Amino acid sequence: MTGAERPPRLVPLLYVGTAYVSLALACALAAIWPRAVAGFFYHSWMVAIVHLITLGWITCSILGAIYIVGPVALRMPMPARRSDYVAYGFVVIGIIGMVAHFWIEEFGGMAWSAATVTAGAFHVVSRVLTGLRRSSVPAGVKLHIGLACVNFVAAASAGILLGLDKVFHFLPGFVLSNVFAHAHLAALGWATMMVIGVAYRLLPMALPSKMPTGRSVCASAILLESGIVGLFVTLVCQSRWTLFFAVVVASGLMTFIGSVVWMLRSPALKPSGAPRVDFAVLHAAGAGVSLLVAIALGLALVVLPPSSSSLRVAAAYGVFGLLGFLAQMVVGMEARLLPLAAWFWVRGTDAPSPHGMRDRALQALVFLGWTIGVPAVGAGMFLESPLLVGSGAWALFASVAIATVDAIGVVAQSMRRPTDSIRPAA
Repeated sequence: MTGAERPPRLVPLLYVGTAYVSLALACALAAIWPRAVAGFFYHSWMVAIVHLITLGWITCSILGAIYIVGPVALRMPMPARRSDYVAYGFVVIGIIGMVAHFWIEEFGGMAWSAATVTAGAFHVVSRVLTGLRRSSVPAGVKLHIGLACVNFVAAASAGILLGLDKVFHFLPGFVLSNVFAHAHLAALGWATMMVIGVAYRLLPMALPSKMPTGRSVCASAILLESGIVGLFVTLVCQSRWTLFFAVVVASGLMTFIGSVVWMLRSPALKPSGAPRVDFAVLHAAGAGVSLLVAIALGLALVVLPPSSSSLRVAAAYGVFGLLGFLAQMVVGMEARLLPLAAWFWVRGTDAPSPHGMRDRALQALVFLGWTIGVPAVGAGMFLESPLLVGSGAWALFASVAIATVDAIGVVAQSMRRPTDSIRPAA
């Protein structure tokens, strides 16, 4: 791999560092003020915490991973340029502005901050869309990633409109319906589509297994996109067709799960030095369990009549969907991607193996924290129990802190030898 094709170092590390700080802050806030989290979830502090997870952890992790996944797994070079550092600055300033303005309930500033985040992230997703044209990965993988980038623009635009509506009150319809529509477009259309598209390439490398090909990969993208668009429209319109499109989305997710089962039944030889127990795979398995729970809760929500009980189901659904599935899936991917990137950054034939860069004891503690934390927070949200929410949030905070130490250790190993620096180009 030439210098131009090797993953850049600074840009992904900036995004990953921001992601760790955001997730740690979200967990700390929930742990310190669990009574502000348990109970009815649509209030400014809770929305701030949610955006720390969705934008700070999930989106920043995805944006940083793109610079690694692009050249390594998608055959799509992503050299760092000056504009990429400017885009990162926009993303960070925007996230800080959004969270701060949510916290103080100043919605005009929140809308402008959302536009700032969108401007920075749009630069990255536009580069991805351009690079996909030259990539030789299967069409189904391209379809997932390309649609995810398009959905990001749509979800971000909807979020900006919601922020402006808080000030000028011009959007028709029910406020919560509009919020749910935006949330699903962002979580399913952007994050889930991107995570699944990348997972089709990374999971076979992590298991290891044969690469899935054929119609099922395209089918999951088509089912998901058609279901997501329909779900967005029907939620805004409060239509009875919501159940139909929810089932279509669930069918797309189950198609992906079916591909994962096929991977498990089509093993490949493990590379030399690969551990017997791979914590990246365990995190992916934990995320898969949360996904199944979220699918069941989501379908139940569409059927149940609006009530205080359905709101508690919605809160648990959000925890298992955002935190249990998406956030933990990102943890699993980062557990494999960061050592792989560090291996590419190191020059010389005596570079340490990516499989040996992680501290196994720390990884075990991180996995234990997620295994305890996600069900505790989910149960706490459903039961409106501050004790359970706080306990789960502290477990997740400890897990994030330990994972940060482990990640710093991986990056430190990549700095022991000189690297081919990739200087920003105009």
